[in-house]
Amino acid sequence: MARREPREPMPGRYPVTFGEVDLLQDLDRSSGWVISKDGVPQSYVDLDDPTYLDFEYVRLMADVVDLLDEGPLDAVHVGGCACTLPRYVAATRPGSRQVVAEPDGGLVQLVRDQLRLKSVPRLKVKILDGRAATAELADASADLLVLDAFSGATMPIELATTEYMGDVARVLRPAGTLLVNVADGKGLAFARRVLATVGGVFPRVALLAEPGVLRGRRFGNLIVIASRAALPLPALTRRAAGGLTQARCVHGEDLVKFVAGARPLNDGDAVVVPVPPPAVFG
Repeated sequence: MARREPREPMPGRYPVTFGEVDLLQDLDRSSGWVISKDGVPQSYVDLDDPTYLDFEYVRLMADVVDLLDEGPLDAVHVGGCACTLPRYVAATRPGSRQVVAEPDGGLVQLVRDQLRLKSVPRLKVKILDGRAATAELADASADLLVLDAFSGATMPIELATTEYMGDVARVLRPAGTLLVNVADGKGLAFARRVLATVGGVFPRVALLAEPGVLRGRRFGNLIVIASRAALPLPALTRRAAGGLTQARCVHGEDLVKFVAGARPLNDGDAVVVPVPPPAVFG
């Protein structure tokens, strides 16, 4: 029987469980596709080259993944959308087993139908929110947990608390790594509190971000890296400074000073999650 060619995606606006999303083709890369919601880009995938990462913060997370011990990974991704990083892990670390938690079932179906999600080997998607999905996972079952969950342009506060980080620590193996994508702007008050929270659970923590974001000059993404084992800080510092996305790696005393005075987040805290100004997305 002749092999059926994969269906080409169809750009347009699609209903999903929580509203509508736009599926847009990259004008510069015919195999590149963006999912956007309410004008906010949520995910970019290149269907022909899963190692091409268009979003700068995803490149930074991939730099961390590249520096983990060689071989397949047992990975958990809280927040899925088009599954950019799971595709990258599957391509660069064959044999990896991955679980994605994405609460929007309509969005998952759209990605299956339009963006070849079924082609990603050993990937399981759970239609659950992050806390429920994490609670189902076995103790010490993951080498990597990636927290990249947003409702529009804001991070769900329930995924940034001490209580949730404790469950994340339960799921990670002793040498496992946590990656958290945090978005913040002037003053970086929210990012500092997330770092204080993570640092209260994991003894080794570092931060990756572009200099302009670190100085609070513009709204942007910051990547928190945490583990109970030693982090590859020298290699990570070199990667961050010399990559396509030039960033700083903050750790040790510099990170202590950065976080100083910030209180950890706890369930039930009244917290204002930062929202990007309209100009960020044009």
